[in-house]
Amino acid sequence: MDPRLIVVRGNSGAGKSSVAQAIRRAHGPGVAWIEQDYVRRILLNELEPPELGNVALVEQITRTAIGQRYHAVLDGVFHTVWYGEMLARLAREYDAYFFHLEVPLEETIRRHGTREKAKLFPADDLRAWYRERDLLADPVETVIDHTSSLDETVRRILGATGLGAG
Repeated sequence: MDPRLIVVRGNSGAGKSSVAQAIRRAHGPGVAWIEQDYVRRILLNELEPPELGNVALVEQITRTAIGQRYHAVLDGVFHTVWYGEMLARLAREYDAYFFHLEVPLEETIRRHGTREKAKLFPADDLRAWYRERDLLADPVETVIDHTSSLDETVRRILGATGLGAG
């Protein structure tokens, strides 16, 4: 099977990392999880807007993973205005699938309160960062709303991408 690129986008607290980790667990070895926040905050200690190396590094890590025959799961907010061009380039070059987890603001705030990250930034920050339906024009994203459970979302993505068979 050729490597797949799976991009899971959405606002903070939408469940992107949970979905990415569950995809990896369900498929088993051969899946590279590329988390935007890890690249941006941990590797580069960079804040947004991504005027430094964040966008380029995410793209390079993705290309390297796919070049080494890993399926790549990108997980991040990836605001369209900053990341849209990079994501479109990757979509043109790879077998790519894009999913947008659409969760209302109040639900993201509720979920945020249950996470370890809640200590890092307050709910007011979530309000400032929130972008309703920040969808890419190209490629087209499959929108998955907040009523889809984690298991349903993962099954849907695995089915759409052909990774369900492991």
